[in-house]
Amino acid sequence: MPVYCYMVECADGSFYTGWSTDPVRRARQHNRGVGARYTRLHRPVRLVYVEEQPDVSSALKRERALKAFSHEKKKSLAAGFAIPAEKPDGG
Repeated sequence: MPVYCYMVECADGSFYTGWSTDPVRRARQHNRGVGARYTRLHRPVRLVYVEEQPDVSSALKRERALKAFSHEKKKSLAAGFAIPAEKPDGG
């Protein structure tokens, strides 16, 4: 099963980084308020970056690395990444 690191941009311009097997579903969860405490307080969020990882261990290591990036570096990474459009049925 594929594992992904993802970044969402919060309404206040901050970034939240996490990992998931389905980052689009996870972003929807963040927007419903069932995600992390941080995103509950900074909604709505927008998925801005996704990176596939070979396994959960690699995803956790990459998540830590992304979290250590400066705000500007995260912004630059997100700006250079195109998120695929969601399916019309929301899936």
